[in-house]
Amino acid sequence: MDRRPVLVTGSHRSGTGWVASMIAASPDPAAYLWEPFSRLHRPGILDAGFPYWFPYVSEENGAPFVDPVRDMLGFRYKTGAEIRSVRTPKDAARLLRDRARFARWRREGARPILKDPIAIYSAGWLADTFSMDVIVLIRHPAAFVNSVVSRRLAHPFDHFLHQPLLMRDVLSPFASEIARFADEEQPILDQGILLWNLLHTPIARYRRERPSWSFLRLEDVAAQPDASFRAIYERLGATYDAGVRRTVAEHSRTGNPAEAADPSSHIRDSAASIVTWKRRLASADVDRIRAGVEPLSKEFYDDADW
Repeated sequence: MDRRPVLVTGSHRSGTGWVASMIAASPDPAAYLWEPFSRLHRPGILDAGFPYWFPYVSEENGAPFVDPVRDMLGFRYKTGAEIRSVRTPKDAARLLRDRARFARWRREGARPILKDPIAIYSAGWLADTFSMDVIVLIRHPAAFVNSVVSRRLAHPFDHFLHQPLLMRDVLSPFASEIARFADEEQPILDQGILLWNLLHTPIARYRRERPSWSFLRLEDVAAQPDASFRAIYERLGATYDAGVRRTVAEHSRTGNPAEAADPSSHIRDSAASIVTWKRRLASADVDRIRAGVEPLSKEFYDDADW
């Protein structure tokens, strides 16, 4: 069994949670790790702090993060760091749960499955430093913007500006636009358009420069989940058995809700979920989105996808 860590990344709202949880459903020992590069991650799991959303870790600034990430991948739980962050009984219960999970995963020799769209800018460093298998999810611009709008996911664009290496290496073509959005909050639909561009710009580069990675459009996985996950498992060297196939079906079949009130739920009618934007967005908004994401979007979607 292959035990190389797996990173499932992409933009947020792109199905990374669904895909990572289906991979972690393998009968082979697997450990689902939720967004360790998020500002909200638990220090017991990763004893490193990130002051900004979407941190950029590279060879140039990555030295302080090597040991904490290595400890996380080796399931060495940082009890002391977590104790210092405990404020409520819920925090204490989570400490006991996570420490027990890490001990079990270490005994089993589990394969780390990192679900982390927040690590999209750091994916190259993670892959190179820790020999990770990387799966990158791509989502239709209108579907992404619809999700951002419906959940009112306003973004602090100054977090990009506070990362000079990220601005230099990845986001320099968008510097003036990011500064404008950071200076004055813009309509949420326009925020979604800019975010799609900012997050899919490195994805387009990765796809050109890293052919060994897997690049999957969420729409393709959702349309044919069984075939898609069978191929993912084969590529990862994992066991796709009847139990996994049943789990995939339960989380994607017709009759499930196309949208779920609980954002942590991965149970959907997957085929229906990928087109909800078509009934929710006005045609004028779809046109506005398309104008705002081209020509970058043409690297992933053609006219028929609109």
